Amino acid sequence: QVQLVESGGGLVQAGGSLRLSCAASGRTFRSVAMAWFRQAPGKEREFVAGIHWSIGNTYYADSMKGRFTISRDNAKNTVYLQMNSLRPEDTAVYFCAADLHSGTIVFSTPEDYDYWGQGTQVTVSS
Repeated sequence: QVQLVESGGGLVQAGGSLRLSCAASGRTFRSVAMAWFRQAPGKEREFVAGIHWSIGNTYYADSMKGRFTISRDNAKNTVYLQMNSLRPEDTAVYFCAADLHSGTIVFSTPEDYDYWGQGTQVTVSS
């Protein structure tokens, strides 16, 4: 059973930074895609960024490019999301997700992901 535990959310002013962490456990993470999604009240869950655990290739939603950086630490089984230049519209619950059947592809749709964390709230004040 895979477990994903997010941390690092909080309240920050516009223009500030936060780093989210996702600690993964329960299996060996090799041919696995990891991703961050977010969901604001009344909106659908949207893709933020993804990374293939062993290959290391990364993908970003257009609005996050240049501001957010996804990375992973293999030794710690942890995926990070560094968020800079935060905007009020970045306010949402951020979820970590794992796709155990990705092969070499990092998908951007929630339906492709098998496991989810509980989410961590990010609030950006103006």
